[in-house]
Amino acid sequence: MATTAQLFEEPFDADEYIERLAWRTPGGGSKGGAEAFDPKRLLEEFENHIEELKLLDERIQRRVEKLEHQCHREAKEFAHKVQDLQRSNQVAFQHFQELDEHISYVATKVCHLGDQLEGVNTPRQRAVEAQRLMTYFNEFLDGDLRSDVFNNPDKIKEAADIIQKLHLIAQELPFDRFADVKAKIASKYHDLERQLIQEFTAAQRRGEIGRMRELAAVLLHFKGYAHCVDVYIKQCQEGAYLRNDVFEDTAVLCQRVNKQVGEVFSSPETVMAKLIQNIFEIKLQAHVKDKLDTTRHSDVEQYLKNLYDLYSKTTALATKLTEFNLGSDKHTFLSKLIKSIFSSYLESYIDMEREYLRTRGAMILQRYYDSKNHQKRLIGTGSIQELKERIRQRTNLPLGASIDTHGETFLSPELVVNLLQETRHAFERCNRLSDPSDLPKNAFSIFLLLVEHLCVDHIDYALEIGLSAIPSSDAKNANLYFLDVVQQANSIFHLFDKQFNDQLMPLISSSQKLAECLHKKKETIEQMEVKLDTGIDRTLNCMVGQMKHVLTEQKKTDFRPEDENNVMIQYTTACSKVCAYVSRQVEHVQKSMDGKNVDVVLTELGVRFHRLIHEHLQQYSYSSMGGMLAICDVAEYRRCAKEFRVPLVLQLFDTLHALCNLLVVAPDNLKQVCSGEQLTNLERNLLHAFVQLRVDYRSARLGRHFS
Repeated sequence: MATTAQLFEEPFDADEYIERLAWRTPGGGSKGGAEAFDPKRLLEEFENHIEELKLLDERIQRRVEKLEHQCHREAKEFAHKVQDLQRSNQVAFQHFQELDEHISYVATKVCHLGDQLEGVNTPRQRAVEAQRLMTYFNEFLDGDLRSDVFNNPDKIKEAADIIQKLHLIAQELPFDRFADVKAKIASKYHDLERQLIQEFTAAQRRGEIGRMRELAAVLLHFKGYAHCVDVYIKQCQEGAYLRNDVFEDTAVLCQRVNKQVGEVFSSPETVMAKLIQNIFEIKLQAHVKDKLDTTRHSDVEQYLKNLYDLYSKTTALATKLTEFNLGSDKHTFLSKLIKSIFSSYLESYIDMEREYLRTRGAMILQRYYDSKNHQKRLIGTGSIQELKERIRQRTNLPLGASIDTHGETFLSPELVVNLLQETRHAFERCNRLSDPSDLPKNAFSIFLLLVEHLCVDHIDYALEIGLSAIPSSDAKNANLYFLDVVQQANSIFHLFDKQFNDQLMPLISSSQKLAECLHKKKETIEQMEVKLDTGIDRTLNCMVGQMKHVLTEQKKTDFRPEDENNVMIQYTTACSKVCAYVSRQVEHVQKSMDGKNVDVVLTELGVRFHRLIHEHLQQYSYSSMGGMLAICDVAEYRRCAKEFRVPLVLQLFDTLHALCNLLVVAPDNLKQVCSGEQLTNLERNLLHAFVQLRVDYRSARLGRHFS
């Protein structure tokens, strides 16, 4: 059986078990081993082993049944024990309830007895106290203070308690009979009060917190308690303001005093609030008055900077002070203190801000024009000027002589930065110093001044000068500077727009002034855009005029050479000059514009360029070799048109190039060429007009192809 038990080793595997059993049997191995394989012997061994397993199973089954029986017996015993314990616990709980009821009954009796004893003892104590006070009162009545309590300095606390009670009693006595004794009690009352305050002051100087707390508790019932607090506040400020920063000194002082106040006084929040009120109304107000009154009328810029700085520091200090216990509504309390200091200055703030900005802006502008030795022109606004402007916009006629600005745009990035910087500071001050209800209105008034100085007095004036400086379209060798004006005006307006979004919008975004600001901004933009569009249009006309002037150099013999077999040039001189000029202007436009404006202006310039070349080519008649030269010229114009990077312009010149092919194509192929992809959508009159430019038009009877 031991051998069988050894075969049941974990982990158990039935196949492995059979193999191991066969291996242990002599002659039972699969290969026979030392002995030959004996199946009968192996069968016999298996049968014996099966019998052993049956015996083992019976033995284990008996053991299991025995353990189960034992488990059931112990479970029943445990259940009986639990029931016994539950019964015992229930009995103990009943005893506990009875004991609790008994304790409650005894406690009620004790409390009742205590109330009875107190009811008897309280009148007795009052009688004893009354007798004691009457004894002291008699001493005042006799005028001889014999009691040790009034003569011993160490008993000043007890004497203070007595004199305070006698003082209250004396208030109820008739004056005619007890005038003398009332005066004596009052005198002693004031003497003790003064003595207590002196001792409190001395204890404060020595830093004896415990003694200060005792004396403050005694003085709490005296009329001079408020004076004690005042003395404490005054003394704790001695030596506190030694640095130049009164606000930092105040924060440090309050931080130090706050802890001490809680240890000394019974109502520290009242004392702390009174300390802060004293600092604001005396120390800070004097500091603010000294800083502001000296510059209010002499230096407005410094006054506004000081006001902003002082107000910011005061509000920051108030924020720090909110961490202290100052009563239930400390935020309102601190706001009133700040208002008491700055109210007179804040009432007139926005008027001074506007006046300063108006003066400062005018000075910055004048200083710039003086640096340019430029006397600012008066731009007319009357009906005649408006009529001239409308005529100029619609006809581009040069009304009056143009001004030679020598390339000066009269736009200054430095001036713009200075104006925007001043306005940014003004918006910051406005946000800090304005009442919340007045903030949108005040911010809008500052914005109007910015529009006046930057947009009207500077940008708009520069546009007017720029428009006046644009030469007429037939001027020769004209210098075109208006695109430089456009470039700088565009950059300046980006800065203006950024300040509008970053500085102004947060101040007005939730108010009714938002619509007014947006309308004013839109109106200003539209007014400038009208002048920009007018100037660009007139500049493009000048460019076309310059091209037209260059094209006057074109000779008729360019396209009808005398010796057609000896033409060596690739394109004409006039074409070369025009392309060079156009390339410079395209580059100028690309540098001066941004975004979609580049494409819009280049498209317009390209269309006008194409129209000019188209009309120019129709002024000549072409021989076969002249037609080839015309095609070469148009190819060069098309190469130049690629620099526009505008598909429409390139398409126009592609079509023009295809039209020029009509000048050289064989007469029999004209109809086929006219039906080509690029010419099929054009009007026949246009095609016919180009064919008529051929010198062989009549001799070759080319007109029949269009009949």
